Amino acid sequence: MTFRFANSWILLLAVLVPLLLAARYLLTKQQMRPATMKYAAARLAKIAPSTWRVTWRPILIVMRIAAIVLILIGLARPQIVQGKETIKGEGVEIALALDISGSMASLDFEPNNRLEAAKEVIGDFVTERPYDKLGLVIFSSEAFNQSPLTLDHRLLTRSLDQVELATDLGIDDGTAIGLGIANAANMLSSSDAESKVIVLLTDGVNNAGQIDPLTAAEAAKALGIKVYTIGAAKPGQVPVPVQSLFGGTQISYQESVLDEQTLQQVADTTGGKYYRAEDTAGLKAIYDEINELEKSQVEVQVFNQYHELFAFLLIPALLILALETILRNTAFVTLP
Repeated sequence: MTFRFANSWILLLAVLVPLLLAARYLLTKQQMRPATMKYAAARLAKIAPSTWRVTWRPILIVMRIAAIVLILIGLARPQIVQGKETIKGEGVEIALALDISGSMASLDFEPNNRLEAAKEVIGDFVTERPYDKLGLVIFSSEAFNQSPLTLDHRLLTRSLDQVELATDLGIDDGTAIGLGIANAANMLSSSDAESKVIVLLTDGVNNAGQIDPLTAAEAAKALGIKVYTIGAAKPGQVPVPVQSLFGGTQISYQESVLDEQTLQQVADTTGGKYYRAEDTAGLKAIYDEINELEKSQVEVQVFNQYHELFAFLLIPALLILALETILRNTAFVTLP
């Protein structure tokens, strides 16, 4: 529910009110002539008390201004708008699987490390899919459901913001890609959506967990789930922050190892696609492409109902004008 003025430009006429008052005042002042009177004790006229008519006469001007302002606001057509959104069609259900192993701390995705770059890009991806159910799985040596499938993307975004490296969470380090796929597939297993997708991001080699990535891929295929795999790592030596002997942090260059062959096989098995990202811009381009490939077949219809409020302003304005006219011609009448 929102509030608006249908003819908001009319409110600009309100600036004319003080101008008209000033013009009226100047015109009246020019037309006034100094009054004269013959009276022996002129000082008595100065100390004579004012009547209530003289004291309260300015109220007529106030009533006229109030009526004009109310009329202008009424003519601007204030409205309360109630919108109703109807969604028709079929959305895509997507499980986002994110590697949080220690190697995701590598600093080759400037200005952030790999994990922070992935979180930023995934957050943008979530924003682009308002009508899809999305869930989040994180994995290192084990896999965990960080957020269930939900249309509440604010909840999902908060869960994504809370994701940290396994080493910072006190979890055993490792890269269980198979478990990541299996958990994401399990999240989608009870879905009756026409299109079910896993988008898995990792920077390493499967070296933990009891499930092989290709076995997990076969299970996902059996459930009708397509898996897009993303290898997020520059080739060669990359900078990695490590703890020094004196308790501080220093940068060490380590070889980046990525099992592209397995990630390609997982994608091929399920009808998905494999991507390689070497920087943040490349990672964003990948998620943008997946966003285009997995379009939701959704039709959104918005119905707005408008409640006009002008009567609540025009009726009081007319009553004030009527009362002002009556008072001007009765209690506050002036003689020529």
